[in-house]
Amino acid sequence: MNTKYLNILSLFLLTWLTACVGDLDTKPIDKNIVTAEDVYKTPEAYRQTLAKVYSVFAVSGQIGPDGNPDLATSDEGTSNYLRQLWNMQELTTDEAICAWNNAGLPDLHDQNWSSANDYITITYERIYYLISVANEFLRETTEGKLNSRNVSETLKKEIAYYRAEARFLRALAYYHALDLYGNVPFVDENQGVSAFYPEQIKRNDLFSWLEKELQEIVPLLKEPHTNEYARADQAAAWTLLAKMYLNAETYTGTPRYTDAIAYCNLIIPHYSLDKDYTRIFMADNHSAREIIFPVAFDGTHTQTYGGTTFLIFAAFGGDSLRTQDYGVSGSWAGNRVSDQFAANFDPGDKRACFFTKGQTSTEINSVSDFKQGVIVTKFTNMQSNGQPGSNLSFVDTDFPVFRLADVYLMYAEAVVRGGSGGSLNTALGYINELRERAFDDGAGQINTSDLTLDFLLDERARELYWEGHRRTDLIRYGRFSETSYLWPWKGGVKEGRSIASYYDLFPLPSSDLGANPKLQQNPGY
Repeated sequence: MNTKYLNILSLFLLTWLTACVGDLDTKPIDKNIVTAEDVYKTPEAYRQTLAKVYSVFAVSGQIGPDGNPDLATSDEGTSNYLRQLWNMQELTTDEAICAWNNAGLPDLHDQNWSSANDYITITYERIYYLISVANEFLRETTEGKLNSRNVSETLKKEIAYYRAEARFLRALAYYHALDLYGNVPFVDENQGVSAFYPEQIKRNDLFSWLEKELQEIVPLLKEPHTNEYARADQAAAWTLLAKMYLNAETYTGTPRYTDAIAYCNLIIPHYSLDKDYTRIFMADNHSAREIIFPVAFDGTHTQTYGGTTFLIFAAFGGDSLRTQDYGVSGSWAGNRVSDQFAANFDPGDKRACFFTKGQTSTEINSVSDFKQGVIVTKFTNMQSNGQPGSNLSFVDTDFPVFRLADVYLMYAEAVVRGGSGGSLNTALGYINELRERAFDDGAGQINTSDLTLDFLLDERARELYWEGHRRTDLIRYGRFSETSYLWPWKGGVKEGRSIASYYDLFPLPSSDLGANPKLQQNPGY
């Protein structure tokens, strides 16, 4: 068995999904309706249903790339979790701008969205779909349920790991809700599946719940490097906690930089940097040493119009770029960066994976003209041996949700911001490791005096661009709204303009507000 993909598209999952929509303890009259009694007849069912929880990040439905979607939408490909998370985190910032005019999409870079925006709504729905699937798995794997099915003690021990992983995946989804929307509906496995209006939880309280939940599940997860690839382990939970603590002042008003350092210190000894930066974003990156937690893709078995297929195809276009050189069969001419962003990279920085040949201009004077701007070639469907991935239409490249370089940068920032438990010299060493990889002959090395917050924000952009961190970073630094930090077409004008602070949170979708009278909209909307 290829452990990379966790049987992610098992046909079994198609039947299990149907069971999520009703009372699983009811014997249906319709023989085509599937209940938990049917689903959990075999020991393999528990692993397969866990795979469904993981698959929500990667695929948009049951048969891939489209045809039987998880969510009701006019375009299944756009409903992919990772694709929409990327849109929220990147298109709203200086790291990406899209040439497409799909209804609601230009509003993201224009920073002029409303509660009716389709992309904000789809992201929200995808987050809560994952939460509901994880909740259902947890309901069906309690001690009582397992005993009623005469599950063996050996399998129970394995299911205990499955439950911890499902809780981690739910926590990751709730973290995205916390970060993007603030005060959100909250429901866990204890509420059951009957119709009710979920209560809205305050952002501070959700942060506290997440902190407690992650701390509880850490000892229940497998130790670093002892689980199958692409399944969560303790290091994944540690990294999510570190990220929460780094942003705690934004979320709760209370700095937690010392806690961020403590968790970075737990993670770092277990990983090492890959020698080649570009190797981390190739079709065989499942063997990359620094990836802590990925979303796994396979061009043959996990076909989707989201994920890294979206990142690669939507980034390519123009007259001169040969898509076959990057292991794909075509291009969608959508996302690119401005010349202002590309200028953040010094000459010789190997992280600057840009292509400008054939572009009519690196300056973007017309957002809808893909030939204006700088093409990004960071993600590719080529393997490190020079061969393309298994499928030219859907890519094999995994998406690194968490990786060591981010932990190095979090550690350094937390130290510079005054956290205890680390040292400036150690932080400097970590940053210089990143820059040693990025530059030949030590050209990128810095000194302690260079290690400022401004430098670290720029270094995060150079190291982590297009990996879904930028909006959160800019908000933490106070450079997303009500700021003099501008970029081309921010606020819908070429020279850029500042926006109101309430845009630091997305609005709750108007559709959910209409459906749940217990919800209150975020201020400003």
